[in-house]
Amino acid sequence: MTEDRDGVDDHVARWATFWKDDPRFAPEIEGALVRMYDITKWARRQDAAAFAGNEDFTLEDYKTLHALMVQPYPTEATPAQLADATHVTRAAMTSRLDRLVAAGLVTRDVDPTDRRRVLVRPTAKGREQWDKHIFEGMARDRQLMGALSLEELVRLNTLLRKVMRSLEH
Repeated sequence: MTEDRDGVDDHVARWATFWKDDPRFAPEIEGALVRMYDITKWARRQDAAAFAGNEDFTLEDYKTLHALMVQPYPTEATPAQLADATHVTRAAMTSRLDRLVAAGLVTRDVDPTDRRRVLVRPTAKGREQWDKHIFEGMARDRQLMGALSLEELVRLNTLLRKVMRSLEH
């Protein structure tokens, strides 16, 4: 592999040879999508590795606390909202919240305006834990994207935003 090539180039070249006479195969689209997928997979593996072996605060605990922290002010949510935000069942969310309550990272209280609802809120300890882990994650992200200059990151974001906007409309 030369300095200008990566493993995806080999993947695309194999398919380009296989479909050399078929105009439906678009090498640049294949390359871009596989690279975005691989970069995302790499980032997720790094996040998982950062929490590996930590039984006191797992990646699932972090994801739950993160979903809570990014809720609109005053940083509260129902268990159902958190389950939806983290793409887990409500039963799984109950289990996660039990762990976080036991660790002193969140509170789970009956909504004083509607006793049928339960509100989950972070504690000061929960905010500290989230803050610690989010900045560690940002450092991993910075390292992951470190091959690009600021100008290149701006250009990449402009292009990806264009794709996202086309999907959102």
